Amino acid sequence: MSMKRAIYDDLLKWKGRRSRKPLLLEGVRQCGKTYILKKFGEENYEDVAYFTFEKNPGLCNIFRNDLDPARIIHQLGMVRNKKIEPGKTLIIFDEIQFCNRAITSLKFFCEEAPEHHVVCAGSLLGVMLSRPYSFPVGKVNRLRMGPMSFKEFLLAHSEDMLVGHIDSGDPTEPLPSPIADRLNTYLDYYLAVGGMPAAVASWIEDGDIGEVEAILGEIIEDYEDDFAKHAPEHIEKLTLIWRSIPGQLAKDNSKFMFSHVRTGARSKDLEGALEWLIDAGLVYKVKRVDRPVLPLSMSADNMNFKVYMADVGILRKLAGIPAGFVFGTDKEHDAYRGAAAENYVLCELVASNRDVPCYWRSGGTAEVDFVAQIEGAVVPIEVKAGGNKSKSLYEFIKKHNPEIAVAVSARSGRTDSISYIPLHSAWKVRDHVLGSVGERRTGGPP
Repeated sequence: MSMKRAIYDDLLKWKGRRSRKPLLLEGVRQCGKTYILKKFGEENYEDVAYFTFEKNPGLCNIFRNDLDPARIIHQLGMVRNKKIEPGKTLIIFDEIQFCNRAITSLKFFCEEAPEHHVVCAGSLLGVMLSRPYSFPVGKVNRLRMGPMSFKEFLLAHSEDMLVGHIDSGDPTEPLPSPIADRLNTYLDYYLAVGGMPAAVASWIEDGDIGEVEAILGEIIEDYEDDFAKHAPEHIEKLTLIWRSIPGQLAKDNSKFMFSHVRTGARSKDLEGALEWLIDAGLVYKVKRVDRPVLPLSMSADNMNFKVYMADVGILRKLAGIPAGFVFGTDKEHDAYRGAAAENYVLCELVASNRDVPCYWRSGGTAEVDFVAQIEGAVVPIEVKAGGNKSKSLYEFIKKHNPEIAVAVSARSGRTDSISYIPLHSAWKVRDHVLGSVGERRTGGPP
């Protein structure tokens, strides 16, 4: 099964850049970095020289003495029994975090051998831990990859025409019922399966949710093994925070509460472990902003924040929610449905806008789920698993008069102040904002 990933276009742009440097593709473990780099190499180069430092630690010996690119290239060619040709061979260093000296060598590939096309894959955590000693600042291009978005999930199901229809249309215009129903069914599947490629592939090939559950369980175990491997002194705190996130999202808390992680816990005891999870790319930290002015990062409150998972499938598995919750009509899982929808929209915003938004709270009366900085616009975004109107969004509009406000819910439509985008088209929020703001600023279609 072939998986189309949005980052492929970024790889093509990297290949065509005159100022191209060695590329480091970072991301959480098992999000598909190796797959997409191999696919990119096979489709755009005459040859691919693939080396993985995790399965072949002996490769590190090549980098142990000097870091002369010419010697390294020659010896790597000997290892694979085939010459590496500049510009024709794509060199892939996989799991590069297992060879600190290989990370350092990228500086010399940039300065002394720019004719060679070098791409590297590494976990965010592993590369982060190696950086203080060897990271070649300014000598690499960098991309970040996450789990599959809902759009990528649709493409993996060979729904190219469906995706094209959404991409070419206005997300606030109601869709014909058969198309909307189809999208909503896929979204139900996505909220159950998530975007980890192994889980998605299993679901598409076998349709066995039990196998998906097993795969997600193994991924969670692997992540928690990483806690022990990379931060043994914080393993208990990491595990407690990690496992508390689904429950905190499902409650009506206005912020993440350390006291809900462990009774009596204080922020200073646990905040280091939380930052570790954020740096590893496993969770997102959404900070509160009271004055939504540009740049949002300047007015964000680092002491008040919410925490979300990087994948909705892992969120569901950690929460202990059965996959069938998406088809239920009872109220047993209503709180989780709201949390899942919110987490899903957050992940779609991060994937499309490449930035983690904030949230807004006014005293103790109103709260808007997300406030995103999209180009030069500050955009309030409210998420509703149902079709109810948001009083908080209206209050934000009244207080701050944004150029555009967005409600992501079960309905489509537009009013003078709010664009209603259905949950299944959340990936279109950024494009819709850019088009609408451009139209308003110029007085006509962008």
